[in-house]
Amino acid sequence: MTEEEEIVYDNIRFYRNKKGISILKLSNETGISRSHLYYIESKKISQTIETLNKIAIALEIPLKDFFTKA
Repeated sequence: MTEEEEIVYDNIRFYRNKKGISILKLSNETGISRSHLYYIESKKISQTIETLNKIAIALEIPLKDFFTKA
């Protein structure tokens, strides 16, 4: 996994926690399973832009915010 990918996945966790959203709630809002979200945040799997966009929409942040260190 590249450093850039790690930044994206760290930012997903950061923004989710900042907004006080649980993995379960994010799962319900995105249609992505809890285990899949857990693996994303744990940096165990890579993701498509489509999946990242679903997460960004649910967190109400621009997709581009995932790509710069928070």
